[in-house]
Amino acid sequence: MSIVPYCWALHSSPYEKTLLAERKWGFDWGYSGINTFGHLPHVKCLTQTNEPFDFAIVGIPFDTAVSYKPGARFGPRAVRAASARHLPSRGFNTHAGLNPYMDWARIIDCGDIPVSPFDNNLALRQMTEGLEELGFHPSSAGNTEPPKLLIIGGDHSIALPALRALNKVHEQPMAIVHFDAHLDTLHPHSYPSQWSSDQTKFTHGSMFWQAYAAGLVKNDSSIHVGLRTRLTGTDFSDYKNDERQGYLRLTTDDIDDIGTQGIINAITERVGFEIPVYLSIDIDVLDPAMAPGTGAPEAGGWTMREMNRILRGLRHVNVVGADIVEVAPAYDDRGETTGYAAAQIAYEILTSWVVLGKKHLKKETEVFEKSEL
Repeated sequence: MSIVPYCWALHSSPYEKTLLAERKWGFDWGYSGINTFGHLPHVKCLTQTNEPFDFAIVGIPFDTAVSYKPGARFGPRAVRAASARHLPSRGFNTHAGLNPYMDWARIIDCGDIPVSPFDNNLALRQMTEGLEELGFHPSSAGNTEPPKLLIIGGDHSIALPALRALNKVHEQPMAIVHFDAHLDTLHPHSYPSQWSSDQTKFTHGSMFWQAYAAGLVKNDSSIHVGLRTRLTGTDFSDYKNDERQGYLRLTTDDIDDIGTQGIINAITERVGFEIPVYLSIDIDVLDPAMAPGTGAPEAGGWTMREMNRILRGLRHVNVVGADIVEVAPAYDDRGETTGYAAAQIAYEILTSWVVLGKKHLKKETEVFEKSEL
């Protein structure tokens, strides 16, 4: 004769059994569970097209537009693995005063966009269509804003399909806040080769030039932050080309003169708090000591502490989409330092979106209550 466990004897309805099972088994340790970002629920959002969410992690494992070392196709996997200690139950952000995973927003991991490694034109189309479809998903009940995508790359070229998709979702060009050691506004012909084709225009150093040429970038509203790159040729032509595209430049060294608050002030004065902003973060903005796992490291970058302070100072900027790119785990150290840095950056971005969303929801509630009087 089988013996019915005491707990099942007390809770015999299906609902009670489910509730008890959730209490007993509905948790993970940092090292257990399926590998999603921060142990968030995983939904294949590209096939479950009506799935509502407010913010989503989206991986793009693509790296065939790099000019130096490939390997960032494994970036989404590495960042997710590094985020394993970001348990929702221990996600309270002491700087923001909330837990982004246990507040108003529905945050999920939408998995990866399956991108061709054989044909960059096809890959660009896949990335653009995938991000556009995700951007038109419904938000959760009560949220009138389109859902926001936090894209984990992949090389930096993924910013071009992201800007194409977000321009359709928001029906307007946007400002770019670009954290990077490199300009990435290079003309495609800046690379030293007499050989070219349509595909050679699509690189991780020229995607913002393409975005500007396509009218995806708001005029004179964008900014580079953390630059310390060498330029093409024998003069400042790259800077002149960059200025024609409407960018302000802050170098890595500027932080020594104006501090983190000065960097924050320069960004917010440039983009304000109303216009839509695309936040694009190349992990090589950090010093290689903080983030060695990247394809084009440049000595002399910022620390992760400085990066944290700056991101927290941008809480109320109207960031409508973001990426974290160029994490290449094959070049990381044994402690997976770069992956941990990228996961922390993602956590700060998600926190900022929850903070900003609370502000918008409160404003909409106040408008509704006044209209009812």
